[in-house]
Amino acid sequence: MKIIKKILSLTLLTGIVFASSLAISMSFLHAEVSIALGSVGRDTQVMRGYLDMWEKETGKKASIVSLPASTTDQFGQYKTWLGAKNKDVDIYALDVIWATQIDRHFVDLSRVAAEEAKLHFPAIIKSQMVGKKLVALPAFTDAPMLYYRSDLLTKYNESPPKTWRDLQRIAKKIMDGERAAGNSKFYGFVFQGSSYEGLTCDALEWISSYGGGQIVEANGKISINNAKAAKALDLIATFVGNISPEGVLSYMEEESRGVWQTGNAAFMRNWPYAYSLGNSSDSPIKGKFDVVTLPEGEGNGARSAATLGGWNLGVSVYSENKREAIELVKFLTGKRIQKLNAVNESKLPTIPELYEDADVLKTAPFFATMKDVLANSVGRPSGATRKKYNEVSKEFWTAVHAVISGRKNGSESLADLEKRLKRVRGRRW
Repeated sequence: MKIIKKILSLTLLTGIVFASSLAISMSFLHAEVSIALGSVGRDTQVMRGYLDMWEKETGKKASIVSLPASTTDQFGQYKTWLGAKNKDVDIYALDVIWATQIDRHFVDLSRVAAEEAKLHFPAIIKSQMVGKKLVALPAFTDAPMLYYRSDLLTKYNESPPKTWRDLQRIAKKIMDGERAAGNSKFYGFVFQGSSYEGLTCDALEWISSYGGGQIVEANGKISINNAKAAKALDLIATFVGNISPEGVLSYMEEESRGVWQTGNAAFMRNWPYAYSLGNSSDSPIKGKFDVVTLPEGEGNGARSAATLGGWNLGVSVYSENKREAIELVKFLTGKRIQKLNAVNESKLPTIPELYEDADVLKTAPFFATMKDVLANSVGRPSGATRKKYNEVSKEFWTAVHAVISGRKNGSESLADLEKRLKRVRGRRW
């Protein structure tokens, strides 16, 4: 009888262990990988399509955690989740400047994605390295362009502007003409003027195009308080309420695109994603626009300057689905998806050979010149200021907004900014 009881006990125990193992196995099979990203244009819709492809090919599940379009709001939410060691988000879409600020929260991909990393521009991979740690793999890179209405430049016998003053003159001429013809909502130029990271990007371009430096130089020196930088900001301030609407002071990327794509602006500063949307079948300006590099400033050191952007995918160290998350990151950053992004969404690849791909160049001819734009791009000072970059950027865009909104002039605002940045820096960055 005792032997029978032992056998039954062992059988019951084996059954429990088997059931537990089965439950764990089933849990593994049905694990859902989540990815957090902001929504600009049709980003969420497109990502859902890619995830559907991955699900069909692997039998695994993936979901999207949607966030606001503002990168500033996204980063704030990320810091909250990561600080709380949130296990509900497996993959984060990361701006190119964030790696040095939150690297400790992400899996090191340097070994598990060593072969994949070799496919990308080395400089872009380097931007995601903190020491020897690879924080994220590049999904696409970014550099803004000047969008212009080619039909209206022909109508008013003008060429794309070479300098910011050229843009001001041509924009005013076209705006006055279109308003006289009955479109009272027409403006000359729209850009990103709201108080957020996007304004840091725009303003860095204005200042760099005048030879005014990069806010904080690579050696850590605070260089923003100079006459060239002040001159650039004072010029752009004259745009607001004239060739640009007062509302531009609250515009982000999508608000700018909204005015532009409805046919109510002659020029727009924006990222490449707006190109495919402007040429979509229901767009009023389809076939009526083109892009060129951003205008130059004036004087010694003047040049065209474009802020380097781009998005990367990192895996949270708090994820309970790391293996699947790494698989998905490799899928989303690989050549096939990058080509789809380039052809359908006009997003700049981080894989060099795609810039010579016939399908890519057919749908986005301007990609042929983007290598030069990327080579001359301006980096935000995230490397020099390290974990204090977010504070530096906020102080900068606040000072810039004070100028373009007419509350201060350039010299006054930049002098105040220098003092605030010294307090942020403390003894060192």
